Amino acid sequence: QVQLVESGGGLVQPGGSLRLSCATSGFTFSTYAMSWYRQAPGKERELVATRPNYGGTSNYSDSVKGRFTISRDNAKNTVYLQMNSLKPEDTAVYYCNARRTTLGGSRDYWGQGTQVTVSS
Repeated sequence: QVQLVESGGGLVQPGGSLRLSCATSGFTFSTYAMSWYRQAPGKERELVATRPNYGGTSNYSDSVKGRFTISRDNAKNTVYLQMNSLKPEDTAVYYCNARRTTLGGSRDYWGQGTQVTVSS
């Protein structure tokens, strides 16, 4: 049974930091690219950051570049998102995603999401 369980969300003041974690099980973590998405109320889900499975460089949306860092620990089957200098516009539900792309197509797994609220 595939599971992706996010944690670490909460309420933080502008300028503060949070570290999200996504613990996974039920699939071969090291063969999947791992990403964080977010969805704010009334908006579409957007890609925040991706960490490839092959050790390549991470990619970030322009809105978080320089403030957020994605990392993964293949030994713990866990992906992290370190969020610094948080802004009110970072308020959203953050979702963990695992994706494996082959010649036959892509397979995606999703977590249930964790709420991040940036407010004074």
